[in-house]
Amino acid sequence: MSTVFRLDSSIRGEGSVTRAVADTLESALVADLDGAAVLRREIGLTPLDAAAWGLSAFAGYVPEDQRSPEQVKAMALATELADELVAAEAYVFAVPFYNFGVSQHVKAWVDLLMTEPRFAPGTQSIAGRPAFLVIARGGGYGAGTPREGWDHATAWLTRVFSDIWGLDLQIIESELTLADVNPAMAELRELAATNLEEAHNAAHKHGKRLAVVLSAA
Repeated sequence: MSTVFRLDSSIRGEGSVTRAVADTLESALVADLDGAAVLRREIGLTPLDAAAWGLSAFAGYVPEDQRSPEQVKAMALATELADELVAAEAYVFAVPFYNFGVSQHVKAWVDLLMTEPRFAPGTQSIAGRPAFLVIARGGGYGAGTPREGWDHATAWLTRVFSDIWGLDLQIIESELTLADVNPAMAELRELAATNLEEAHNAAHKHGKRLAVVLSAA
């Protein structure tokens, strides 16, 4: 049985674009891959304790019998997060773009994982495995737009998932997701709808292809 790890980090339940696009990928995969299991980690609606990173990081410098209960708990959480990733053959990271960067929820998750020996910089415990970053941005940040260069999330996430952890990463992007609710973006609504449709189409195709890859593994 193949296991796919899915991370959801949107602070929205209903109406989340990253959740919806990730659902499309997951549905296509499960439809074509018998016995596929999806291991889920929700950090948007159920955030990790932001203090856990520091506790786990410094616990490594303290003799085991002298660690505080809080340090022991934080290290156990880091191990749990690492076990989830190691147990999977493929990954879906659904990550919204907040305030021009990576949300605190995702940063806390990555920081805590990097205190675990299997995911410290320089180690590649899951290198080569397929992964998909589903990212949604409320505005437009492409070349020639007023906010070109303001996306401080995608490159950082790519650095972590691809360069540090060594995953075979594909990115599924959706922009202008706030067009329907922002009157100032009304003229962009048709473009936004097309962009979203393309993201779902890409997710569907990736899910189908991933099923083939995992079936052959």
